[in-house]
Amino acid sequence: MSDIVTLNSPAAGKREQTKLQNRAAILDAARAVFADMGYQAATVRDIIRRTNLSVGAFYNYYRSKEEVYEALSDDSARRFRPILAAQYEAAKDFQDYIRGAIGAYFNFLVEEHDSWQSSRAEGDRHPHLRNDTPEMLAVFDQVRGSIADVLTKGEGLTVDVDYLTAACIAIAREVGETMVERRPIKVDEAVEFAVHMILGGLPALPRTTS
Repeated sequence: MSDIVTLNSPAAGKREQTKLQNRAAILDAARAVFADMGYQAATVRDIIRRTNLSVGAFYNYYRSKEEVYEALSDDSARRFRPILAAQYEAAKDFQDYIRGAIGAYFNFLVEEHDSWQSSRAEGDRHPHLRNDTPEMLAVFDQVRGSIADVLTKGEGLTVDVDYLTAACIAIAREVGETMVERRPIKVDEAVEFAVHMILGGLPALPRTTS
């Protein structure tokens, strides 16, 4: 009798469920550790101590705290995508979309900050994150598609959408990061700054022929 576990067997299903639970346990532990200690001071061992997993089990899922942080960021991006989609559905034109999307993003950042980064050590910056993770790429594609659509329907402008999308995301990311480091956090002020930076630069962009 073969002891190979098939993908559709109960044992395979339980194994997959265990993997999901272990990944969730690691991410929950990392979220708590980064909040308590700050990203720079935290170590893999600090994360493992917050779980019931062995060192070997941890490394079955992640190779470093950088990978864990990126997984947390991907989880945030996955949860933000429906919020972003709602802003697109409600937008009448490019200005409306940019203001709504950035406002939603900054409020989301504050909620994330309050839930697991509020105790971050002073001066502890986010690590440099990869932009090519699946969820990050999905967000970029979603924003690009929305911008292309609202520009065409609203202003009828033909600009380089790839460059414009990259610029909008970069401005939102950097202004948002600075916003959550300030005390008190002023979301409306940050939104106005980012929106005016983008809208103010739009008229000066070269037009494309496509």
